[in-house]
Amino acid sequence: MALDIIGAGFGRTGTMSLKAALEQLGYPCYHMVECFPRGPEHWRLWEQVGQSTPDWDAIFEGFTATVDFPACTSYGALASYYPDAKVVLTVRAPEKWYTSVQNTIFQKEWIDFLPGTDAGAYMKATIDDYFDGRMHDRDHLVRRFNEHVSSVRENIAPERLLVFEVADGWEPLCEFLELPVPDMPFPNVNDTEAVQGIIKAIMENGFQAVLGYKG
Repeated sequence: MALDIIGAGFGRTGTMSLKAALEQLGYPCYHMVECFPRGPEHWRLWEQVGQSTPDWDAIFEGFTATVDFPACTSYGALASYYPDAKVVLTVRAPEKWYTSVQNTIFQKEWIDFLPGTDAGAYMKATIDDYFDGRMHDRDHLVRRFNEHVSSVRENIAPERLLVFEVADGWEPLCEFLELPVPDMPFPNVNDTEAVQGIIKAIMENGFQAVLGYKG
């Protein structure tokens, strides 16, 4: 299988809602929630990405779309490797994004916890290094957010790119993908409390105990 859709937007820009929408449209979609439960053997494939030796087909086996971290920071390499894939850049107000990540995926206790785990190396290679390790520096993160959005706009051909706010719903997404609009509401997945709960459980009990591993 090859990727048909590459999500270039950072986590906490509506990527869980977009994942749910794409799956309703028939695209099995990779996301951080697919990555973590696959365990250390899979995580090492992402470490290879950080070493410039990616095996994209192995990472995305069984999927035709990807959104969220860790893949979004490799959007350029993925766009080159899958030249027929379309790119969806989810966006939101940068300051609101900063607040959201500080309350969830970049919260200090979690970022401090990760380096001592089996997930630390791949998280560093694909996320932390992308932000220069400055995961709590508001000005830096907002600047990196804006730089990333500008980079995607500059490097992806306009006809291949959709800049998308999930609040806009089905119409722009389905027009971009040349698909009919489903007769159902666009997914609205507000997973803040769930993310906070999973992070807390992993820090208390470990990855294996909380998630199990599929491979």
